[in-house]
Amino acid sequence: MNTHHLNRCTVLGGMSVLALAPLAGIANAASLPAITAYRNPGCGCCEKWAEHLRAAGFEVNMQDDPELSARRTAAGVPADIAGCHTAYMGEYIIEGHVPANDILKLLDLKFTALGLAVRGMPVGSPGMEMGDEKEPYDVLLMQRDGSFGVFTHYA
Repeated sequence: MNTHHLNRCTVLGGMSVLALAPLAGIANAASLPAITAYRNPGCGCCEKWAEHLRAAGFEVNMQDDPELSARRTAAGVPADIAGCHTAYMGEYIIEGHVPANDILKLLDLKFTALGLAVRGMPVGSPGMEMGDEKEPYDVLLMQRDGSFGVFTHYA
């Protein structure tokens, strides 16, 4: 007869696995939506972000766009939260260096929002890695009316 002893590590470890279980199901599904991303011509950090998403199971097509600002405006992304690149994923817009886990969470929760954004190019975000250097940043949930709020905070 096996006897299991619960301790803090066992409980917390189990909780983290359970918390990630819904996202793991999405990441393994063949039904992840394809992502088409547009960047300023030749931007290398955008390609690193795309590699981060590919590692999470997304199909990503990166394209250069010398008129990225106009594309972003047409997509409904508020100018004050513009990121490095603009991506289309099904009905959602993904603006800037949004981590794959946040995109998976958005898909899992099925928000009726415009999408997610990371303002600017924060050091330590996917594609902007610089060793151990990190700066705090927010992933913003963009609404279709132009409003937005914090979806996830990274310290």
